[in-house]
Amino acid sequence: MADDEIFDAEGCYVVPGFIELHMHGAYGADASNGELEDFKTMSEFLGKNGVTGFCPTTMTLPIDVLEKAMCAANTYRKTQTTGSRLLGVNMEGPFFSMEKRGAQNPAYIQSPDIEAFDRLWEASEGCIALADVAPELPGAMEYIEHVSKKTTVSIAHTTADYDTAVAAIKAGATSCTHLFNAMPNFTHRAPGVVGAVFENDEIFAELICDCIHIHPAVIKSVFKVIGDDRVCVVSDALSCTGLPEGQYELGGLEIFLKDNCARLENGTLAGSACTQFIDFQKIVRAGIKLESAVKACSANPAKNLGVYDKLGSLSEGKLADILVIDQNLELKAVFIGGKRVR
Repeated sequence: MADDEIFDAEGCYVVPGFIELHMHGAYGADASNGELEDFKTMSEFLGKNGVTGFCPTTMTLPIDVLEKAMCAANTYRKTQTTGSRLLGVNMEGPFFSMEKRGAQNPAYIQSPDIEAFDRLWEASEGCIALADVAPELPGAMEYIEHVSKKTTVSIAHTTADYDTAVAAIKAGATSCTHLFNAMPNFTHRAPGVVGAVFENDEIFAELICDCIHIHPAVIKSVFKVIGDDRVCVVSDALSCTGLPEGQYELGGLEIFLKDNCARLENGTLAGSACTQFIDFQKIVRAGIKLESAVKACSANPAKNLGVYDKLGSLSEGKLADILVIDQNLELKAVFIGGKRVR
């Protein structure tokens, strides 16, 4: 599209570009591989599918493997010229509960390690946008206090009770990774992490909105309980996203893709094969207001990452990352930095 070309968006919704906080890969590319080509594949795939900024998400792996992945992400971030903006890595692991590990590889799970985080932070030149941790682990509160001074800390893969989750928020955690998934159930006598998130306005809540990880009724309930200012729609998409059903790999574990959902051999949910834009369509069709869904895909993730001064809304002076969506919620056009990529 030429600089002086006019795009006719009559009858369509024009909204801010979507920002994906939590996705492991797409179209065969995996954020944990540490290859520049993988980040390029993800970036171009996402850009054409409505995501204009993203956080490639690593898995629970050895620190040296994570270092390679984060350094490659940083190199791509500094040199990319096309596709969705790489905004920094989401470090999902290895500081997790063994009991709530989900599809994380148990061989590499460990207690929070400030020295290991600092090594990754320095090596990647600060290319860590989110750092996930289970707050009940030994040393976790000190870890949260230290890391939250540098980047966003997210509560994740945890057995924490309500009091521990509240303490983590007070220590500096401002995000919760895929609320409801990989954490204790919310009950009337043991509200757990979910209850702490409901109660504290300081924390954002990721929701995997493929309507498989979480029932649509629960998604709607969360929007009602905490409002639309703190929900961040995420896909948790894996490298098999955009590929045919079959057998794939995630963090050294075999996964099986069927019906846009990936599971381990034992049936444990491993992640999604839906894009964030598909999740957006799903929740709007399930009854979430369009403006609330847009906010949860753009403004809220931008605020969670601390980049709302540049992204997340259609405001003067911000980067021109824009989606055009028709009345049927189909994606008609994507602009990144004012240039049309779809």
